[in-house]
Amino acid sequence: MENPVKSNIYQHPIIDSERWNEIDFPDDDIVIATPSKAGTTWTQTIVAHLLFPTNDFPEPIQIMSEWIDRSSRPIEEVVASIAEQPHRRFFKSHVPLDGTPYSEKVKYIMVCRDGRDIVISLWNHCSNYSAPALARFQAAAQAMGREFPVSSKDVNVFWQEWCTKSWFDWEHDGWPHWSDLHVMQSWWEYRHLPNIHLVHYANMLADTPGAIRDLAAYLTIDVDEKRVAEIAEIVSFDNMKANSEKYVPAAGRGWVGGGDTFFNKGTNGRWQDEITAENLALYEKAADRVLSPDCRHWTENAGPLP
Repeated sequence: MENPVKSNIYQHPIIDSERWNEIDFPDDDIVIATPSKAGTTWTQTIVAHLLFPTNDFPEPIQIMSEWIDRSSRPIEEVVASIAEQPHRRFFKSHVPLDGTPYSEKVKYIMVCRDGRDIVISLWNHCSNYSAPALARFQAAAQAMGREFPVSSKDVNVFWQEWCTKSWFDWEHDGWPHWSDLHVMQSWWEYRHLPNIHLVHYANMLADTPGAIRDLAAYLTIDVDEKRVAEIAEIVSFDNMKANSEKYVPAAGRGWVGGGDTFFNKGTNGRWQDEITAENLALYEKAADRVLSPDCRHWTENAGPLP
């Protein structure tokens, strides 16, 4: 199979895939690419502690590890900021691979999660946007001639919309964002490439030290067992939630409740008790439409990659 080719443009009140065109990659950049609410901040934090063995960061992680496709900050400022970084650079992305300029120089980390857990977590995320954050998204949408919705406080209403609508005409799910299912499928199709490394949220949760060792090996970073244990403690859910101002984008100002809202529960399977049978059937249709059988099986069951 040939290398990935950029074929779509994703422009939304929150992301703009065209911003990646402004980034020049040296030989050792890292891109952490994920669907929404699949362990992005968690993975960024692990990578940060692998890159800085003394835990002495020059900047907060969410500033040091730029979210390149986030449209709210001028790309010129982002390019200037990362050009001055003396350390190995690591970035964040929520863009599907077909909207990303692929580079053989980059090491990509793709984090997957059961789409049903993504929807539950995304509902908490979107339905608790702070008034200033929502106003920014609505203003950006209006500049595009669109409207950005206020998400329902009813998880089943949100679920139904997520399964049946998308911001983009060529997608059918992911509302009010883009298709998280397509994000995972787009990277899954190129998992054979040596610089695309897939990890699963549930695997990370079940064996965090093992996930840290795995990422260190992929990134060719030497780490001993003492350091692995130290990082595992630092990145535990309880510790990150208690110190959310260090890890959450904009120190949590984008959400009512701040970091406590951003780090909601960190668990899987809540959809089994909260979502109606009718809405679960809608997810089945969405997943069958977007995900290949092997990708769907792995995202829903975790375990070793097939």
